[in-house]
Amino acid sequence: MNTLSRRFFTNSREQNLPLYMESIGFNGSQERIERPNGYPCFHWLETYSGEGVIKFNGTDYIMRKGSGVLLLPNERHQYYAAAQGNWETVYLTFSGPQVSAILSTLGLHQSCYFQWDEDVPFQGYVESILDTIVTDQDLSGLDASADLYRFLILLKKYGRIKNTPSISHAVNRLSPLIAYMEQHYHDPDIGLEQMAEVLGISTRHLNTLFKQSFGMTAYAYFILIRIRKAKELLIEHPNTTIKEISRLVGFRDASHFVATFRRIERVTPEQYRTLY
Repeated sequence: MNTLSRRFFTNSREQNLPLYMESIGFNGSQERIERPNGYPCFHWLETYSGEGVIKFNGTDYIMRKGSGVLLLPNERHQYYAAAQGNWETVYLTFSGPQVSAILSTLGLHQSCYFQWDEDVPFQGYVESILDTIVTDQDLSGLDASADLYRFLILLKKYGRIKNTPSISHAVNRLSPLIAYMEQHYHDPDIGLEQMAEVLGISTRHLNTLFKQSFGMTAYAYFILIRIRKAKELLIEHPNTTIKEISRLVGFRDASHFVATFRRIERVTPEQYRTLY
């Protein structure tokens, strides 16, 4: 990207998209910004090169390459270049009737400072969106909306908050255990202790990793695998009884299996089999 500033404003606000990009840009020499009343849209700012400082929610954050902030609408803030050198930034602003719901679902419902590794797909993604927008005519705003949604997913996957591991890092660490679950879903004796032993960590740490990655405990995730396997068996083996299928996927009690299946799938195993 050259050192000239580039800005692009969209007209997607008028197209009633669930989420739309209001603006996106690159600033080759970031000036000092003070917004006592915040910005009216959601605002993302990250460092392209150099170093800056951003202040919000009573805290100062150093903005180096591999870091950025997501600010909620009307969040008071200010940012400026560090004492030495030039600060280059990229940014995007966005809104839409479904943005708050999407961010809440992703756990991104508050202003926050993020860091990420430079070798992950999130690095450089905003610049790639900008390059695409200035060369293509996206009159409908649909491509920009799709790019924005992917941006939020990548931020959720690779962003680190307060030096906690990113979801991507946590999932990679959990991969041996997930493979173990896939191989032993039929064993009713598998519990948290056995799962933790696979990774050589405590059960508490195990649940912390799963909640960071999937929003649920390790055992809840294991149950989902068992229910998925049960769905496969219900369709592939239509003559196999529910009691036998419950045994094959690690449930000791058929009634417990039926109740769990119904809670998760909103239908009984027999109803599910009939549907398909």
